[in-house]
Amino acid sequence: MRFGSFADMCHTASLMVCPMLGRKGGTGLETDCYPRNVDIGGVLIFQSATLIIHIVALVMTSIMIYHIRSKYTAVGEWLMHTMLAMPCHYFTAIHVGLMCATFWCLLLNGFVGFQFAEDGTPLSLWSIRISSLVIAVITAFIAIGTFQGIAGLDPQNPIALWIVYFIFNGAAFAIYVILQVVLVINTLDDRWPLGDILFGLFFFVVGQVLSLGFSNNLCKATKHYIDGVFFGAICTLLSVMMVYKYWDSITKEDLEFSVGGKQNTWEVKDAYADDEFAYGAPPTYGGSPADPYGYPKTASAYYDDRY
Repeated sequence: MRFGSFADMCHTASLMVCPMLGRKGGTGLETDCYPRNVDIGGVLIFQSATLIIHIVALVMTSIMIYHIRSKYTAVGEWLMHTMLAMPCHYFTAIHVGLMCATFWCLLLNGFVGFQFAEDGTPLSLWSIRISSLVIAVITAFIAIGTFQGIAGLDPQNPIALWIVYFIFNGAAFAIYVILQVVLVINTLDDRWPLGDILFGLFFFVVGQVLSLGFSNNLCKATKHYIDGVFFGAICTLLSVMMVYKYWDSITKEDLEFSVGGKQNTWEVKDAYADDEFAYGAPPTYGGSPADPYGYPKTASAYYDDRY
């Protein structure tokens, strides 16, 4: 993989930006092996297997957003929530902008646990929203400028797009992982959230390796049914789910505001209850244990009769 060049990767994997790059007026950068297309009612569907995974990802994302919104007092709830018929050039540019904004939002979420600003305040919310919008606009402009060959950008030499596509996004993800490892080690007694982070890192790296490194091999081995992009989409979905699982594991429900069906786990401070009430308090009349006839009876006699 050469710095600033999509040629090697586009010959291996059919990335969304590949048809927009290369010689102006040409067919773009083509991969060596494409999965089979599906013709349904005269509509040609490309990457049909990957499309199914994307639909599943949309459904899972909707479910995760629903559960995020159900946590009224969780740290970073709105930041996590912030994190989900046009010409092809503009559609792809918007895709690049949203992707970079998502990585930027993920990076800022990494600082939430360090309380750079009080969670839920206008400062924390609008700083995330405005900065993510700025990142989306800038990267989308770089993408469309590269595709159209304007503003000094060249589709045959897409260095700026390559930097934001790989360096910027990769650095944001790496910094997020490092921040969360530091946060868990320094502030939490429970080390289980580290497993969620490591699994998310594993799935993300495996997805990138399969989609960018072995897509052609997988495409030929499966006789053009699926390629590395299919497995990359699955691994990306799993990594996002691990990020959500990590966030869910480090946030605790507040009893006063908890409205879900999830049971809270409470630490028992008193291991042993009073002997007289170890099996449940006996019925009382006038504030003291009594027998069925209304005469006072000791607690020990009550339990002797009962058991």
